[in-house]
Amino acid sequence: MTIQATLCFILRDDKVLLLKKSKGLFGQDKWNAPGGKILPREDAEQCAVREVREETQLAIEDLEQTGILHFYKYDRRESPDWTVHVFLSRGFDGIPVSGREGQIKWFNVNSLPLEEMWEDDRYWSHLALQGRRFEGWFYYSGDFEKLVDCSVEEKPLASVKV
Repeated sequence: MTIQATLCFILRDDKVLLLKKSKGLFGQDKWNAPGGKILPREDAEQCAVREVREETQLAIEDLEQTGILHFYKYDRRESPDWTVHVFLSRGFDGIPVSGREGQIKWFNVNSLPLEEMWEDDRYWSHLALQGRRFEGWFYYSGDFEKLVDCSVEEKPLASVKV
């Protein structure tokens, strides 16, 4: 069964807030946008709001969905292991605070720490940060250790299949 999750890029002027996951958590030592698994009886937008609050203490506003990402272990099953709904927020209330999920830090949108992020981020993160609509498919070896194939298409979000 596909795990449904979210990521939310939070913008402040020309900066984006990223989270470096703590040791022992999925994605440990990688910078990523705040986010996590969608809970039962929760939609993707509600999840993004909740996860950002839990991971940064921020209340986000002006939430805009920009993309859908599908992640597969390389056996190319018909359904992905993960489907991630990508959001962008240009407004928030509060002061970001690091917590048990990891360290948070503002980065310039034009100089992301791509060498310390998931390998697939270099193919789509610029689209999300520009508010462009896209869908991506990513195939990893092992337990999401190495990206072996990918495809990203810009498209109207309404045409994206979840």
